[in-house]
Amino acid sequence: MNDKNKSNRPVGGHGFGPGRGMGMPVERAKNFKGTFNRLLTYLKPLKVKLLLVFLCAVLGTIFSIVSPKILGKAITKLFEGMMLKFQGVSGAQVDFNYIADILIILIGIYLISSVFMYIQQYIMAGVAQNIVYALREQINKKLTRLPLKYYDTRTNGETLSRVTNDIDNISNTLQQGITQLLTSVITIVGVIIMMLTISPLLTLICLVTLPLSFIVTILVAKRSQRYFKDQQKTLGGLNGHVEEMFTGHQIVRAYGREKLSINKFKKINEDLFNSGWKAQFISGVIMPLIFFINNLSYVLICVVGGVLVTKRTIEIGDIQAFIQYARQFGQPISQIASITNIIQSTIASAERVFEVLDEDEIVNNESLQMVEHTKGHVVFEEVEFSYKENETLIKNMNLDVAPGQTVAIVGPTGAGKTTLVNLLMRFYELNGGKITIDGIDISKISHEDLRNIFGMVLQDTWLFSGTIRENIAYGRIGATEAEILNASKAAFADQFIRTLPDGYDTVINEEASNISYGQKQLLTIARAILSNPAILILDEATSSVDTRTEIYIQQAMDVLMEGRTSFVIAHRLSTIRDADLILVMREGKVIEQGTHDELMKQGKFYSDLYNSQFAQNAVAI
Repeated sequence: MNDKNKSNRPVGGHGFGPGRGMGMPVERAKNFKGTFNRLLTYLKPLKVKLLLVFLCAVLGTIFSIVSPKILGKAITKLFEGMMLKFQGVSGAQVDFNYIADILIILIGIYLISSVFMYIQQYIMAGVAQNIVYALREQINKKLTRLPLKYYDTRTNGETLSRVTNDIDNISNTLQQGITQLLTSVITIVGVIIMMLTISPLLTLICLVTLPLSFIVTILVAKRSQRYFKDQQKTLGGLNGHVEEMFTGHQIVRAYGREKLSINKFKKINEDLFNSGWKAQFISGVIMPLIFFINNLSYVLICVVGGVLVTKRTIEIGDIQAFIQYARQFGQPISQIASITNIIQSTIASAERVFEVLDEDEIVNNESLQMVEHTKGHVVFEEVEFSYKENETLIKNMNLDVAPGQTVAIVGPTGAGKTTLVNLLMRFYELNGGKITIDGIDISKISHEDLRNIFGMVLQDTWLFSGTIRENIAYGRIGATEAEILNASKAAFADQFIRTLPDGYDTVINEEASNISYGQKQLLTIARAILSNPAILILDEATSSVDTRTEIYIQQAMDVLMEGRTSFVIAHRLSTIRDADLILVMREGKVIEQGTHDELMKQGKFYSDLYNSQFAQNAVAI
């Protein structure tokens, strides 16, 4: 598999720390509310678990929040004992038993808080994985039901991005973002309540500096966002250039363009450095500025708190607790700002996934009919088809192919040869007319039954990562070892397979680059032979093999096509001279049909095409 992901969307894990979500630009959903509500429908069946997550978040956060207040009591007791001793009060001492009890209580509180947080994360992980599992199941089934038109109008990289990156984005946010958002909100509310119980005046001082942090963050984020966009755009260009240079390195070297390629890389890399440096520097200024503002807040709290302690209106332990709360207060606010952006990106990802799920499918007719013991009588009646509206490709096509006939389809590029086969296999729906097999309209046959009738050998070979035996056996479920061997021998593949180090157990790598193109084609032919189809489709099956191999394949095809209706698309006209019927196509129409001898006698388009090809071959020789 060598699909190229052309998407420029940033790929990577979540960063929930302060600054990231505030500095990085995010992709936003077109319909945030609608997509958000639709995503909630996946959460509704799991509402009991979500309620448990919420309760655990509340309890875990509450236990965590009360701990500074309790610790403050221990510090107050320690301070009072030390002051009494310092003042020389007779019998004065620090009540270490009281302090020890406080510490034991704190350890218990921290343990309980940790347990609730663990339960919260455990349940939420299950919730997230259940939702993602359901989404992957739905999108996987959807992709098998989408028409070929969907894949023709989109790059493989775009589809893969939606199936992998976007669903992973949803998974990460559900598992980490929601729990962190809950915890942050509860922490803010709880901390404000605890600060108010200690000192409303100090709470007011803490809250006054908060708007200043937001203003600084917004101003800096606006300035850095432009550079982040430039950074992502340039990064996409760099990735595309590197990918092209690696995949086409032979062409680059053949034409001596190494220096040009290196210079282009340097130029893009310099642009990436400049935009990246500016983006990271400006974004990095946020934290020092917030740190400075927070320190101002701490200074004011300490000064005012010290005055209150001297007036005995507040205990010193409460000042220590308040400072801890002030530190806790800033962190969840930064996290919420970061998570808000991430949720925006996640809803955009969900929207992209839902767009795939909402695509129109190939719909089976309700009155499905079975085709048993297919003879292979194929009829086209007034068939019309167009890829685009008002641009008809095939119009009023009529064709009657008797069982067992070999039909060759020839014509220039774009004439509609492959389209004809795609219509026959119902990869596309007709705009008019009908196609029948043994008198049954193919629109009334289920896709599974229809595809089982056909066997295909295409110009573009497709093999998956696995052994040669597994790739051949793909042609029929439950094929025996003897059947696999017989199919290989019939396709003249057995000889080259046995010369490989591991024979039939040789593993084909991801790009199938460890065997030649001709050998790949032989394996796909062996697969087709094993499938034992009623109707055979050959699309330039021998175009990528040498002349000697082509002769072997042609002999195997003659055996395979015997007694079967066969449609052969060919550019080498010499390979289809013995066809029962030759269809000559041009601009979506059959302009000539007949046997080779009949068409040659007519002296029209086919004759000119054949003679020109023969003349080219003669010159080549």
